[in-house]
Amino acid sequence: QQQQLVVSLVLCCVPVWSMNSPAGQFLHIAPLTTSPLFLLCCLQVDDELEIKAYYAGHVLGAAMVHIKVGSESVVYTGDYNMTPDRHLGAAWIDKCRPDMLISESTYATTIRDSKRCRERDFLKKVHESIERGGKVLIPVFALGRAQELCILLETFWERMNLKAPIYFSTGLTEKANHYYKLFITWTNQKIRKTFVQRNMFEFKHIKPFDRSYADNPGPMVVFATPGMLHAGQSLQIFKKWAGNEKNMVIMPGYCVQGTIGHKILNGQRKLEMEGRATLDVKLQVEYMSFSAHADAKGIMQLIRMAEPRNMLLVHGEAAKMEFLKGKIEQEFSIDCYMPANGETTTVTTNPSVPVDISLNLLKREMALGGPLPDPKKPRAMHGTLIMKENLVSSEQALKELGLNEHQLRFTCRVQLQDPHSDNDTLHRIYTHLKSVLKGYTIQHLPDGTVMVESIVIKVSSSAEDANTKVLLLSWSYQVKKTKHFSLSLLH
Repeated sequence: QQQQLVVSLVLCCVPVWSMNSPAGQFLHIAPLTTSPLFLLCCLQVDDELEIKAYYAGHVLGAAMVHIKVGSESVVYTGDYNMTPDRHLGAAWIDKCRPDMLISESTYATTIRDSKRCRERDFLKKVHESIERGGKVLIPVFALGRAQELCILLETFWERMNLKAPIYFSTGLTEKANHYYKLFITWTNQKIRKTFVQRNMFEFKHIKPFDRSYADNPGPMVVFATPGMLHAGQSLQIFKKWAGNEKNMVIMPGYCVQGTIGHKILNGQRKLEMEGRATLDVKLQVEYMSFSAHADAKGIMQLIRMAEPRNMLLVHGEAAKMEFLKGKIEQEFSIDCYMPANGETTTVTTNPSVPVDISLNLLKREMALGGPLPDPKKPRAMHGTLIMKENLVSSEQALKELGLNEHQLRFTCRVQLQDPHSDNDTLHRIYTHLKSVLKGYTIQHLPDGTVMVESIVIKVSSSAEDANTKVLLLSWSYQVKKTKHFSLSLLH
């Protein structure tokens, strides 16, 4: 079944892929139009530009994009997850063999343990905290891991007949339900099968959270945003519950350095808050990775599936990316790049050139048999490749060939007898040329030279005889005719 991308692709705003080619540098900017893109279906933008989307897992609507221009292509993964979970399937791509695979590397050195073990540990820790009367805070982002953990707790509460309330940030549950109903085909097979009888996202045990509930006595579980405790409702609840050792905070995903989440995961127990206030962290801190990003094993798995010719890592920490880069180059024998933000990476590709060969030539070559001749050794001409009749400027041709333009200039010396000074001699030459060379640009420059178009004339006295002047003429190859005319006039 074809599944439509949640976000349509605005072609006029998407930078596609720039690569050197005999036909020039490709830069495709489509007309101002919006086109829906279907999973696993090719969108032909023009004669050369082709776009194809693949399922990425991660969150609802996430897609990897394969962009092809002529015979060269690039895959941009965005965020993806190679492990299926309770509501989404695993990312998938065919053996498209792109020239470049651009992959996230959030967990470049992490290999996660069994998903079932993680779920069991998560439920055990939540249950133990609830049993001793504690409160459990689970910081999450609005879409993705939140729904995954809600389904997990909903099923567990139903099975264990638990009474402690579970709350979710107000408004987010309703929005998530709406989108999951609308795009149910993006979820995994189990969710799609049960959707007819029951929507898994209409939770029985999970209720909207009100700010005042944080002060209620007794155990509870609260899902609050954002997921890194850097602001918002999750941080406000954390401040209230941090002083009680019965309480617990479970960090289910990645935390950027500098956030409260990152600090407490690294064992920091005294936090400086706004206004120079200090917060003592006494509650239990647990990290259980339910992140929807691919781990190192998943990244290597995607490379095996796609078989790219080059690899580029983004969205990660430099030291960890460097380690993964070495592993990729060692295992797959391909070049791997990890440019910094704003840095340009140049990759050499070997584009294939499709050629229409005449039937007679093909039959003749096949009849000869034998090994292919060495292209570096001379041989009789067997065929001619007729290129397209593209006429480009010399500047563009030099740029495409990677060559620099050189100026070829010639020099000639002419001696004449003149008792006047060098400046007077040069001025007389200038006046004479000005009178006879009508229609030419002639200049007497302050640096002591006369120019006829691009011909340069200089005057100096001979070292042996002050009355002997030496005229130095310099001209480029292109003005050969003008040079001969000027030289004859000087003589």
